[in-house]
Amino acid sequence: MNAQEPKLTVVGAGPGDPDLITLKAIKTLETANVVLYDALINEELLAYAPNAKHIFVGKRKGCYAYQQEQINELIVSSAQSQGHVVRLKGGDPFIFGRGAEEMEYAQQFGIATAMVPGISSSMAVPAYQGIPLTQRGYAESFWVITGTTKLHQLSNDVRLAATSNATVVILMGMSKLSEIVAIYKTVGKQSLPVAIIQHGTTEKQRVGIGTVQTIEAVVVAKELSSPAIIVIGEVVQQQAKLAAICSEIEEEIVS
Repeated sequence: MNAQEPKLTVVGAGPGDPDLITLKAIKTLETANVVLYDALINEELLAYAPNAKHIFVGKRKGCYAYQQEQINELIVSSAQSQGHVVRLKGGDPFIFGRGAEEMEYAQQFGIATAMVPGISSSMAVPAYQGIPLTQRGYAESFWVITGTTKLHQLSNDVRLAATSNATVVILMGMSKLSEIVAIYKTVGKQSLPVAIIQHGTTEKQRVGIGTVQTIEAVVVAKELSSPAIIVIGEVVQQQAKLAAICSEIEEEIVS
C-alpha cells in the first residue's frame, strides 16, 4: 500500500495488559500514519507506531475529547490527507466498540477499511481472576451485555439473562448496578455470586466479590468505580478456590 493511500484499520488493543495485543495489531500499528486512540487503551502500545501522529479521541469521566460525529470526520480527513489511519480501541472493536459504525462511515467516502480483532475484556478480565465464563456443572453459556444502551438505559436483555443459568458479563454497567441487583432479586437470586473487576488485567486492577444481596456494600467498602466489568454467576465461586490454591502453593514455596 502506498503510504499516502487513504485507509482505515480498526484495531483491537486488548483489555489493558500491553502484552495482550495481537501480533497482527502490532504490525498494523507499525504501518500507521495516524493513530486515533481511546481512553481505555494502554498508551504503551503507541510505541509500536513511533512515526505516526497520535491523537487522543477517548472519553474520561463523562468528558469527551471528541463527539462520535467528530471522530468520524477526523478519520476521513486524516485518511485523505495523511494515508493510513489506525483507530485503536480497547478490547475488541466489534464488542460494544462502535468499530463497525466507523468503518461504514469511512466507506462512504471511498476509503478502504480493515479490522484487526482484539481480546475482549469480557473474557480476559474474568480469566485473569480465575473466573471461567463456562464450566461443566456451573454454566453452559454466557451473555455479554452492555449496561448502558444508546438511550442511556439498562439493556432489557439483563432481565432475560437473569432468568437463565448463564454467566452474565455486563460492560459499562456500574452506574446501573442498583437496577441490575434489583432485577436479580425479583427472580429470587439474592445469593448468586457477583464479581466486580476494575481496571482489569492492569497494575491498577481492583476486585470486589460478593453476592447479589451484598455486592453494593462491597462496592462502597472497596471504593470501586468505572471502568469495571460485572460478572454474575455461579462460576464466580471459582475465583475464591483458585485464590486458595495459589495461597497454598505460595506457602509451600516460602516454607
